[in-house]
Amino acid sequence: MRINPDQLSHNNKEDLNAHQSQYKNLTEVLINKGKNIQKIIQSLADFQVAIPSWALGAGGTRFGRFSYHGEPSSLEQKLEDIGVIHALTQTAGAVSLHIPWDIPTDYSAIKELASSLDIKFDAVNSNTFQDQKNGKESYKFGSLSNTSKAVRDQAIAHNIDVINIGDKLGSKSITVWLADGSSFPGQANFQMALTHTQDSLKEIYKNLPDDWKVFIEYKPYEPYFYSTVIQDWGTSFMLANECGEKAFTLVDLGHHLPNTNIEQIVSTLMLKGKLGGFHFNDSKYGDDDITVGSIKPYALFLIFNELVYGMENNPQNPALSWMIDASHNLKDPLEDLIQSLEAIQIAYAKALLIDQKELREAQQEHDVTKCQEILQEAYLTDVRPLVREARLQRDGAINPLQQYRLLGVRKQLIEERGTNTVATGL
Repeated sequence: MRINPDQLSHNNKEDLNAHQSQYKNLTEVLINKGKNIQKIIQSLADFQVAIPSWALGAGGTRFGRFSYHGEPSSLEQKLEDIGVIHALTQTAGAVSLHIPWDIPTDYSAIKELASSLDIKFDAVNSNTFQDQKNGKESYKFGSLSNTSKAVRDQAIAHNIDVINIGDKLGSKSITVWLADGSSFPGQANFQMALTHTQDSLKEIYKNLPDDWKVFIEYKPYEPYFYSTVIQDWGTSFMLANECGEKAFTLVDLGHHLPNTNIEQIVSTLMLKGKLGGFHFNDSKYGDDDITVGSIKPYALFLIFNELVYGMENNPQNPALSWMIDASHNLKDPLEDLIQSLEAIQIAYAKALLIDQKELREAQQEHDVTKCQEILQEAYLTDVRPLVREARLQRDGAINPLQQYRLLGVRKQLIEERGTNTVATGL
């Protein structure tokens, strides 16, 4: 299905007066503080977050998965779902494919469909954490780090295939995430596993087109219980440096031990020109499990503070890739993604309000109290009118979630696809 622009515009009229009043009041306050409103609105309007193709269906746990009705069962349907989200939010203008779950059968048709929905192809993702149907070798004991050269070669070849598929679609980057690790002490030689991984990544790197990047993701634990080969940002950073200038670290907000100072990691990587992108999510205890901003919105704001500073002051770091990577176990996946996009935009808008010059001066004077007050003032500002205005100027919905329900999107998807569909790749 597709959102009818006329219906969207008609429904916006009901919220328009309230929005204009709130927007006027907020902008008057911010202008008096010397804020450039149009610059902020433009930054929000330009900010696009990729939706992963695997996020359009119900997620699961290690113990089970409860399907959600009307799930997309093909790549075409996944793009159509992202098109719905993008039409409402005007922030989801990209898709991140996972191979082999999403290999197109007709590249021209897929590209044409994505273009008609105003969707670009972001980073492609390889999969060596599962054995594939036609795979001769098993990844049970690792892929790029495996002691077996045959297994490593198979994993390398898969990543090269993924690059070739992405290149046909117009993607410019590949994300490599390894589940490689061990569950028992003594099971693996740490140095050998890391060396094999480094050598394998270098082979993949050799096959990157000139204008491509490779993002190396890290994770401290899971699926194994004792060690993970690429367990932290430092290991990813080291591997990226070994590969070359087109290799970068990818930060997933859920891939950290409790209370890790992620904003400091972000700052360091940008200073070194090695931050490639982000996977947004939130968590209480473990991995990337729930809606962005639902648990730690202030932490998200602090991360964006460092991102805004880095984007303005670290020209050595290239433009970043943004993606949501969460598991939608109980909610309608599309509603969850809409909520996540809203949380990301709100955190970004608040960070844009920070007077960086004033903050630097307070830091130089060691005025700790004033530093906190500057951040708190921005964080406590209700920036939702700015986010809504940015959407409105791009012909999106003033209230995307409300419109989604008002338009009966899920009901229409169920009518089109039925109640027994299962999203591919999950």
